[in-house]
Amino acid sequence: MALKPTIFKFGVALSDLDENRYLDLNLTVAQHPSETVERMMVRLLVYCLNVEEGLEFTRGLSDTTEPDLWQRSLDDRMLKWIEVGEPATERLIKASRIAKQVQVYTFNSKSDVWWRQHGSEIEGASVKVFQFDWDEICQLAKLVQRTLQLSVTISGLSAFIAAESGSVEVSWRELTGA
Repeated sequence: MALKPTIFKFGVALSDLDENRYLDLNLTVAQHPSETVERMMVRLLVYCLNVEEGLEFTRGLSDTTEPDLWQRSLDDRMLKWIEVGEPATERLIKASRIAKQVQVYTFNSKSDVWWRQHGSEIEGASVKVFQFDWDEICQLAKLVQRTLQLSVTISGLSAFIAAESGSVEVSWRELTGA
């Protein structure tokens, strides 16, 4: 019998100072049985960084043909294809042919090795790659509860995330800018 996902409910007070965007989000996020809490929280943070009309979580790990998040236009064109982790280069090149924008957010202790091995191939495609600080992502994961109210303030290349149980600042850097 297949394991079922764990469902999390997040209330997010989002303040994106760079985009002058202030939103109250109510998000339901399904954590795949094989997904770590760290990866799930990166997906949540990436959603906050890219929130626009039409952006949605996909079946992700449950469907290998879909990214973690995507944004489609009203006429079903692929506007954004967003991956979390260290996807195969071929996957990113294929995605760059069907989506207007392709982004990757790496986050774990292996992301430096992945970038050294595949960065030159990825730089040739129209793909933006960002890397989160692994230790900060681990601190973010410690805030998780099944139902959680968060305040997320984005400025520059960092986000300050506060919950009732604590707070953390998560930073990232752009590895390539397509």
